[in-house]
Amino acid sequence: QVQLVESGGGLVQDGGSLRLSCAASGRTFGSYVLGWFRQALGKEREFVALVNRSGSSTYYADSVKGRFTVSRDNAKNTVSLQMDSLKPEDTAVYYCAATRYFGVTTAPALYSYWGQGTQVTVSS
Repeated sequence: QVQLVESGGGLVQDGGSLRLSCAASGRTFGSYVLGWFRQALGKEREFVALVNRSGSSTYYADSVKGRFTVSRDNAKNTVSLQMDSLKPEDTAVYYCAATRYFGVTTAPALYSYWGQGTQVTVSS
């Protein structure tokens, strides 16, 4: 089992940057694929990015490709999401999540563990 706690959200202007962090508890952090999701008001939760167990491979939603970078540090049990060139449509609550499924796993239902979320607001 793993517990996840996000931090780093806030208010930023169009074109700005934010870095989200997610700290995990548990001895088996390295056995999980870690994903970032977001949910805007009135919309379904959507996939943003994921990083594999070793950190050697990443995958992004088309809407954030080239602007967001996901990384992890297994020694520190953390995963981060660097968000650059932010747009108002990136406004949402951002969640980190963990899954033991292999491969590119973008469906929220396949993630077993979730953080509480952190609000990101991009003003125009």
